[in-house]
Amino acid sequence: MERTNENEKPFRKGDSGPKYLFRGERLDWGIIVLKPGENMGPHGHSEVEEMFYFIQGTPTILVNDVPYKVNEGDAFRLDPLEKHDVHNDTDSIVKFVFIKCPYLPDDKITY
Repeated sequence: MERTNENEKPFRKGDSGPKYLFRGERLDWGIIVLKPGENMGPHGHSEVEEMFYFIQGTPTILVNDVPYKVNEGDAFRLDPLEKHDVHNDTDSIVKFVFIKCPYLPDDKITY
């Protein structure tokens, strides 16, 4: 068993961006916070499937450059090779969970 607490982990950008709660052996998962105007950055994966569960806020997710307006409680599963990005085009903080499987930390396609 492994236990962690979100408050014990740092965000990549200090107070926003991703924060990993667990990394490996079989998956990565954590939390992403985007402040108004921030985005994740367009990317994809060759082999990794990625899922998002939106806890707070109503951003726009782009999948293969097609925009989808997000509602709190929405979940998305992205297949490998699907280009994706999340834009916080609102005036409020956006918070969502990400899960990546399998654990392949170098599997990233940047656009």
